[in-house]
Amino acid sequence: MSSSAPTTTTGRSCRIIVVDDHTIMRDGLSAILDSEPDLEIVGAAADGKAAITEVDRLVPDIVIIDLSMPRTDGATAIADIKRRHPDIGVVVLTFHKDDAHIHSALLAGADAYVLKGDGRDDLLSAIHNVWAGKRYLSPAICDRVMSGYVRAAVESQPATTATWENLSKRERQVLKLVAEGYKTREIADYLSLSVKTVEKHRSSMMRKLDLHGVSAITTYAIENGLVSH
Repeated sequence: MSSSAPTTTTGRSCRIIVVDDHTIMRDGLSAILDSEPDLEIVGAAADGKAAITEVDRLVPDIVIIDLSMPRTDGATAIADIKRRHPDIGVVVLTFHKDDAHIHSALLAGADAYVLKGDGRDDLLSAIHNVWAGKRYLSPAICDRVMSGYVRAAVESQPATTATWENLSKRERQVLKLVAEGYKTREIADYLSLSVKTVEKHRSSMMRKLDLHGVSAITTYAIENGLVSH
């Protein structure tokens, strides 16, 4: 997700197709990019379906595409373009900066995501990075995307099972007594607690240790040397 424009070494211009349903946007982008010595606008399209046709016909280096378009939306078009031409770079240029649009575009295969509120240099950086085989995210959404990535990675990690040391004093007592074969009422009488309180400690202990049933409790206690065989 570099923000600097690498120097191209291909010795030729980067061939670009612009896809946007607003004529003024297509014309404006074409004028801006055609003024760059290493960029060449070779085609344009007003919707996702037409974009796929133009890409098949012209096989550009990069497609600059909006997400909200008639007939075929941007994300669908991106996925189709990438399926047909995996080596063509796709730069999303859109007003949408919410997570849903960002994620759908990136999952579809977009190589860069730029906001229409960004500056000219941001778009040029995106184009040059993608042309060089890299990826690019608008600085305005970088933090959000990274935060979402980290959050998803943390949430995908399996829950850590607690150990004997994480149990409360009462939970340890209940575990050992259950493993030794005592019934709930007997444990309650022995510890001078109510049956309901014993059941609460037992449930909490089993949840923390991820144990299911008396046999699992007994096995855990024996394996950890808490009770004898």
